[in-house]
Amino acid sequence: MFEPYKKRYLTRGVADSISPEIQLFLWSAVDNMPEPKDYLQIFELKAENGVQYILHKSEEPEYERLYILAEAKQAVTTKIYCIDSEEYCTMLLAEEY
Repeated sequence: MFEPYKKRYLTRGVADSISPEIQLFLWSAVDNMPEPKDYLQIFELKAENGVQYILHKSEEPEYERLYILAEAKQAVTTKIYCIDSEEYCTMLLAEEY
């Protein structure tokens, strides 16, 4: 899952509301997580006092890791999914699912 040769897309919602810096960070988090990887990666983003908290979760196998970006330029609170459809990967806001 999430092999680097697959094309990666993002929805209009992600493009409009999530900074490129955070988008790249989320893809990097998926790339650097241990194998095996679930087809669905979940990111819960929370902004507090200009600090970006990112909780990365996966259900099968169970995985959870918290990232703290102390100097995020555009901290946001939202939930994002990254989905591997076998042909390509997509990043989307939870409400776009």
